[in-house]
Amino acid sequence: MSDAIKTLEGLEAVAGATDALAATETPREPVRDALGRSYATGKRKDAVARVWIRPGSGKVTVNGKEMNAYFARPVLQMILRQPFTVAGVDGQFDVTATVKGGGLSGQAGAVKHGISKALQLYDPSLRGALKAAGFLTRDSRVVERKKYGKRKARRSFQFSKR
Repeated sequence: MSDAIKTLEGLEAVAGATDALAATETPREPVRDALGRSYATGKRKDAVARVWIRPGSGKVTVNGKEMNAYFARPVLQMILRQPFTVAGVDGQFDVTATVKGGGLSGQAGAVKHGISKALQLYDPSLRGALKAAGFLTRDSRVVERKKYGKRKARRSFQFSKR
């Protein structure tokens, strides 16, 4: 830390340099394919979802089935709708998703992550709201592996004194 800022003028110079750097940063451009769709990959636990969004009526298809048929539990349906409500674009996009691996909860989280990433690619102005809600961050928590000499990851066998 030999180049530490010791005066107020030095601090203003550094602040001016960062402002100039931010001004030169190019604004994000929408990323869409020839059909007007945006694509993103979402991940959660062991589940991986490939998600395409396009302007439409709000129809969500997961692995060829309607959202209500694939994710029967209302909590999982709510998880899928969260990115749209936070971004304020309810019923404006059709979603097509293919998801593999994990269980239903992990798959719902993966589709939510994919929808969020695809929304911010389609319309970069939605990035702030989605990032503030934490939807663009991949939830990296996974199941801890089982260790030898243990019953589960940390649970030991029942101890018997006699």
